[in-house]
Amino acid sequence: MTFSTSLPQASAEPSGPPVVEVRNLVKRYPAHTAVNGVSFDIQRGETFALLGPNGAGKSTTIEILEGYRDRTSGEVRVLGIDPQKGDLAWKAQLGIVLQSSAEAAHVTVREQVEQFAAYYPSPRDVDEVIAAVGLTDKAKTRIGKLSGGQRRRVDVALGVIGRPQLLFLDEPTTGFDPEARRHFWELIRSLKAEGTTILLTTHYLDEAAQLADRVAVIAAGRLVEIGTVGSIGGADARIPVVRWRDGTGLHEERTTEPAAFVTALTERTGGEPQGLEVIRPSLEDIYLGLVATANAESTEQAEPTGAAHV
Repeated sequence: MTFSTSLPQASAEPSGPPVVEVRNLVKRYPAHTAVNGVSFDIQRGETFALLGPNGAGKSTTIEILEGYRDRTSGEVRVLGIDPQKGDLAWKAQLGIVLQSSAEAAHVTVREQVEQFAAYYPSPRDVDEVIAAVGLTDKAKTRIGKLSGGQRRRVDVALGVIGRPQLLFLDEPTTGFDPEARRHFWELIRSLKAEGTTILLTTHYLDEAAQLADRVAVIAAGRLVEIGTVGSIGGADARIPVVRWRDGTGLHEERTTEPAAFVTALTERTGGEPQGLEVIRPSLEDIYLGLVATANAESTEQAEPTGAAHV
C-alpha cells in the first residue's frame, strides 16, 4: 500500500530548517489561557505526535499551526511562513485530516478525490491515491454508502492528493476496528517513507508508539515532555515493578533488576510467591503520570495565596 511517485525518501538525519518552529506560543481567552509558553520543532520527514487530554491545549495549538486561529503571542513558522500570513500557495502545501469531515454523501469516491485534486497546482494521480488508501474497489461507490473506516480513508485521500509537505492527522483512527487501524498505520508509514512530514494527534498511545519518531505531551496548556517514545518520562519512569502476594497481603517493589529480585524472593519464600508479576511501565503509564503531575501543579498554581488545602 504505497505511492509510486518519485518523491524524495526521508533521510535518517534532519536536513534543512525545521518544517514547524514554535517558540513560546501563547493563546489567551478572557476566562483562561489555553496555551501557555509552548515551544517545539518538527523536522522534515518526521512523524511527530502531540499527545494530551481533552482541554489540554492540543487542538488550539494545531489550529494555530494550520492558520485557522490567531495566537496571542510567541513565534510560529510553518514551512518557513507565519501561519497568520499564509497565502493560498502556502496552504496548498498542507494536508489536513480533521476529526470530522464534510464529504458530499451523494458523490462517488472518485468524484470527490477528483474535485479536490483540481484545487492544487500539481496533484497526485487520482487513481493512485485511491489505490493507496485501499479504496479501488469502492471508487465508484457513493460516499454516503461507505463504512466509517472507509470514509476515514477518503479523508486521508483528500488530505494527500495535493502532495502536501506537511500532513496534519487529527485522531485519524477514531472508531476503527483493530484490523482497520493496522492497515491505516501501513498507509501512514508509506507516506512517511516518501518524505512527508506528519503531525499526528491521537488518544491511542499504542498508535503514537507505532508511528511517531518523537512525541510531545501537553497538559494544562503547557508542554510537559518531549522526546522519543523510549525516552519521555526519563529512566526512573521505566523502572519495573515486582508485585506479589503472601499471607500479609499485596506487596510491590520497584527495582532496576527485576530478575535478580524475583530469584531472591523465590529463594526466601521457598517457591514462587502467589500472584507474582513483573510489570514494566508502558507509554500509557508514563503519559498518565506526566499528565497527572502537570494537572496537579497547575491546580496548585491556580490556588490563591494562603488558600487552605482540603
